[in-house]
Amino acid sequence: VQLVESGGGSVQAGGSLRLSCVASGDTIGRYCMGWFRQIPDKEREGVAATYSHNDMKVYADSVKNRFAISRDNAKDTVYLQMDSLKPEDAGIYYCATGRWYAGMPPPGNLDSWGQGTQVTVS
Repeated sequence: VQLVESGGGSVQAGGSLRLSCVASGDTIGRYCMGWFRQIPDKEREGVAATYSHNDMKVYADSVKNRFAISRDNAKDTVYLQMDSLKPEDAGIYYCATGRWYAGMPPPGNLDSWGQGTQVTVS
């Protein structure tokens, strides 16, 4: 699966962004789809994930009630709506997919990654 993210940018605190991740090469309907964030000198961390087999969605505590992950299997696209953004939300956001079935997937267990999109919050 090839993944391409878009939608990053620079916003002021309190603003919103919507990230998109388009998949090609395989359908996303069978897989876990997740969004991860990485900042310098820190490990990549899970932000949100969604599962098609049970429509479950999971979020990092730091983004609950502010971020929303959704997927459109017909378009092979997953989205991350980010509202009420804070400076600590900044980083490079990656879309990833793989065979994981519950909870926030460990980054090392997902085998396809996008190139990342930068989010800056000032």
